[in-house]
Amino acid sequence: MAPPAHPAPASPLSDAELVELGRVALGIEADAVATLASRVGGDFARACRLLVACRGRVVVTGMGKSGHIAGKIAATLASTGSPAFFLHPAEAVHGDIGMITREDVVLALSNSGETGEILMLVPVLKRLGVPLVALTGNAASALARAADVHLDVSVPAEACPLNLAPTASTTATLAMGDALAVALLRMRGFTEQDFARSHPGGSLGRRLLLHVEDVMHAGDGIPRVGPDDTVSAGLLEMSKKGLGITSVVDPEGRLLGAFTDGDLRRALDRRVDVHITPMRSVMTPGSRTIGPRELAAEAVLLMERHRITALLVVDGGGRVIGALNVHDLLRAGVM
Repeated sequence: MAPPAHPAPASPLSDAELVELGRVALGIEADAVATLASRVGGDFARACRLLVACRGRVVVTGMGKSGHIAGKIAATLASTGSPAFFLHPAEAVHGDIGMITREDVVLALSNSGETGEILMLVPVLKRLGVPLVALTGNAASALARAADVHLDVSVPAEACPLNLAPTASTTATLAMGDALAVALLRMRGFTEQDFARSHPGGSLGRRLLLHVEDVMHAGDGIPRVGPDDTVSAGLLEMSKKGLGITSVVDPEGRLLGAFTDGDLRRALDRRVDVHITPMRSVMTPGSRTIGPRELAAEAVLLMERHRITALLVVDGGGRVIGALNVHDLLRAGVM
């Protein structure tokens, strides 16, 4: 059987008309979200307190387009410190309702407030004593009346010109879900470090969880020479280790200074003989250093602030235990 043909457009639209349609749709959705601010009051605060007191998980449910929004809200809650998951209401009434425990709170989304699959969950939630927070567009609906807390997410009109496809209503519901997540985040004292632990694969996780010791060169990879070694020996060490820097250390490995490409240029300007001049004569004493347990992000900040491309890593006794440069941080995804 041939696939059904797409209906031909009733009339061609100009570029200007298409642009105007897009702007009108965005304007309707922006107005829908803006009207929510005046409804954020006592009920919103009660919903937050119910959710933050939850000793189990926040079970977010919704049908159809509301279900897609519910999944996003559940993901946002989970990533900001409130354990949550999405439960499909149709699957719930066919056995998955067993995923809900007495320790949970249910967050139910339904624009009409009359979604049959969600209303079928209400008696079970009441028997379990599970708090119910409802986001609907109809404060007089069955779901709104059954909820412990109802949040009004009604909109004057959908962005759909037929006023049928869920558009502005789903945007408003998503925005209210985000508002709940942000409020809960603050109530829980959720930090950047907490967020990073929830997103170890993301760039923020890499910036906040990686330490200098995780990316530095150690052992034989550390460029180092003695103060009496010649500049040519220092150049060979820099070339061999490929970091654009070498440390100058005493016999116990304590840092005396550093020698970089910049120091080499200055030495050549002075016409020093690289074969006889000792490193102590051309090194930079008091080089910028960092500790191994500092965040790799701190190394980035130090390099940017002082316009350098490499750092030596020292322990509490001033001994050189590592080295890293900007390329190491780039490879680690910290920059």
